[in-house]
Order: sequence, then structure tokens, then C-alpha cells
Amino acid sequence: MAVYDHVAVKPDGTEVSLSDYAGKVLLIVNTATGCGFTPQYEELEAMYAKYREQGFEILDFPCNQFANQAPESDEEIHQFCTLKFGTEFPQFKKGDVNGENANPLFVELATEKPFQGFDGLKAVVMNKVAKSVDKEFGEKAYIKWNFTKFLIARDGTIVERFEPTAKMSKVEEAVAAQL
Repeated sequence: MAVYDHVAVKPDGTEVSLSDYAGKVLLIVNTATGCGFTPQYEELEAMYAKYREQGFEILDFPCNQFANQAPESDEEIHQFCTLKFGTEFPQFKKGDVNGENANPLFVELATEKPFQGFDGLKAVVMNKVAKSVDKEFGEKAYIKWNFTKFLIARDGTIVERFEPTAKMSKVEEAVAAQL
């Protein structure tokens, strides 16, 4: 199955075919409002503002599976993101990225580009935390933590996976290279 074969659900329940984004460079992200990586929203929005006119979209999928860091309703999450970080990129309904009820899009993305390890200064801590998540989801621990990002080329191929510990400058460089 290709990325464009998936459907995403908006907070109001409306379904959106990801084929609507065909021909664009996508960054698909699972997010949370109460995570140590939540400030990445600011950098994501800056990147979106900078590259949107060149055919770049960020697709935001809130998730509460990691340490209960997004317990709010979809509406509360949206308000938090728009008021605190000024986000304008599309945000979809909160859902799971791991386990029996995992969003099939994230299953495909993580199967195609599996976890290769955390990097940077937070790697040691994140490795310990991720092991506890792995125990909870077993073989269905596709995503290790909030703010995992998948870069999708204009043709719908999965180019790269970025763990939340990846420097946002590295993510931006990869996005710019696809544009």
C-alpha cells in the first residue's frame, strides 16, 4: 500500500484522502502537547511557513500513547497548537501509532522505515524510555516516541525517518532537498 492510498480523519470526523496531497513533499508527524519535544511545533511551523508555497505540507497526528502526553480533546489540542505556536498546518484526529489500534498509515511508514536508534544528547535517556514502551506494545511498537517524523517525496515514496532527537536543522535540510 502506498502513502496516498491512506485516509486521514480530521477532528470533526471528515475523511481526507492522502492522495489529495499527491505531488507535494510531506512531513508526517505524531505529536503531543505535553512532551519535552513539544517546542518542535515552533520549528515545524517556521518550516511550513518557509516552504509551503513550494509544495510542502506537514500532516500532524496527535497521539497520547507516550506517557499520557496528549490527554486533551482534539479541539483542546488544536487550540493549544494554534495559540501557543501559531500552527497552520493540517492537524488530524488524535489516535494510536502503536498496538492493535495503530493508524495503518503509521504502521506502513514505520515498517518501510523502521527505528534505527536515537541520536544526540537525549539518546541515552530516550533509549531507556523507549524500552518501556516496547514492552507495552511488543512487536507492534512501530513508533518509539512523540515527534517521530517521516519525509515523503512528491511521488509518495518514503524518503527518510527522523526520530524526535534528530536536529530540526537536519530535518529542514532533507525537506529542502526534496523541494
